[in-house]
Amino acid sequence: MMANTNLYQSLSLIVPEIILAVVLLVLVLTDLIFHKDKKFIPYIALAGILITGYFVLNQFGEKGFAFQPALYTYGMVAVDSFGVFFKMIVVVATIFIIFFSLGSEEIIKIKDRIGEYYALIFGMVLGMFFMISASDLILIYLSMELMSLSSYVLSGFTKLRDRNSEAALKYLLYGAISSGLMLFGISLIYGLTGSTNLYIINSLIQNPHINLFTLAFACLLIFAGIGYKISSAPFHFWTPDVYEGAPITITAFLSVASKAAGFALLIRFIRTTFVSYADANGMWQLINVFDWKTLLIAISILSMTLGNFSALWQNNMKRMLAYSSIAHAGYLLLGLVVMSNQGLLAILIYFSVYLIMNLGAFLVVMLIANKTGSEDIHDYNGLGITSPFLGVSLAIFLVSLTGLPPTAGFIGKLYLFIALVDAKMIAVAVIALLNTVVSLYYYIRVLKHMFLTKPEKETQTVTTSLPNTILVSVLVTAILVLGIYFAPLVDAAKSCLVILGM
Repeated sequence: MMANTNLYQSLSLIVPEIILAVVLLVLVLTDLIFHKDKKFIPYIALAGILITGYFVLNQFGEKGFAFQPALYTYGMVAVDSFGVFFKMIVVVATIFIIFFSLGSEEIIKIKDRIGEYYALIFGMVLGMFFMISASDLILIYLSMELMSLSSYVLSGFTKLRDRNSEAALKYLLYGAISSGLMLFGISLIYGLTGSTNLYIINSLIQNPHINLFTLAFACLLIFAGIGYKISSAPFHFWTPDVYEGAPITITAFLSVASKAAGFALLIRFIRTTFVSYADANGMWQLINVFDWKTLLIAISILSMTLGNFSALWQNNMKRMLAYSSIAHAGYLLLGLVVMSNQGLLAILIYFSVYLIMNLGAFLVVMLIANKTGSEDIHDYNGLGITSPFLGVSLAIFLVSLTGLPPTAGFIGKLYLFIALVDAKMIAVAVIALLNTVVSLYYYIRVLKHMFLTKPEKETQTVTTSLPNTILVSVLVTAILVLGIYFAPLVDAAKSCLVILGM
């Protein structure tokens, strides 16, 4: 009777994940049954993700563990407000990607395989949800593999160009290596502690007889696997080629949702496994077994610098945004470097803003590519004059990505710098500020081509359909409104700082 009760409680805590799995099966069955008319599949996917979002929001403020072994107070899945926040980031990103897909020429051309396309997207989302909530090393690995296997296929799904297959192959090879490294690291930690539960490992690694060298090596290997997902240097090599070769919808999805799941996993892994407590000021007190702070500072600075300087000479818009994404991973790591609730707040705010401005930039690039068939920056010459709506919209998204007022990007950067200054990490803040100045150059370069450079040939006027116009307008409005009135976002982020066990 007790086992049945525990199972029922566990299943009640993973209702959103169950809904995702059911919708995935419905998509596959609909694709098989109605193989000649698949026009309803995107709307089934949209309804499924909206229902999932509703049940995720219902978990706000809830605390609990799913799948608790007998006699243990911790389980494999942790349900808390922190997880709800990142799951909502994934849900919102997925909703936008479904709308993007409805207007993408690349996806329209593969309408015969649209059922598989949406089924794979839901496979990714299901993997992300478990990544965000996982508090057991085995579940972490399985959820990463579920997300990865779906994304490998999606990156080369359209098969319209040779580079689609190249992107999928490179993604698979790099992914297999990082996955292997992570699994080796997990096996070492299990060998040291005899457990895969993060909470139990936390208490066991405080044993003075723990082998610190082996533990440090295992931590580096596990970070390699997570660093690959968040596109941080030096685990970023796949990012430019995959972003360029994948369909724009999937590139946008990887740049936001996949990164969000990776960051949620990294934060939960460090906070749960290596922090003993948070003091009255919200500063996390790390267990003195591995110097996470130094590692994260080095990775953050490397990611920012390499991402920004590599983006300077990119002519393909998707490659430029790929290197920009690497740089933003570096900025986001700064919030974790602080090892405090203030730093965590900065990450949550930054991610909310990053979701909007990055999806907006990719949407405009997609709409221009639909009409011109090109992603080259030189084909943007004069576009701001002939297509002012898209030109001005892209300008706003790029200014926000730079972090300039009065856009929401400024608020994200502001809270990161506040967290760094509060932690007296002035040198790191200065390096981040200098990197922001570098990023200004390649974002402004796009504006120069759109508004100041005369086209060598007649530039096409890029018209947009009413749904796409509304979609762009919603994202632009969100960027401008949050740049001025950001109090609700900050309040929402503050209420989501609860990580189970803190």
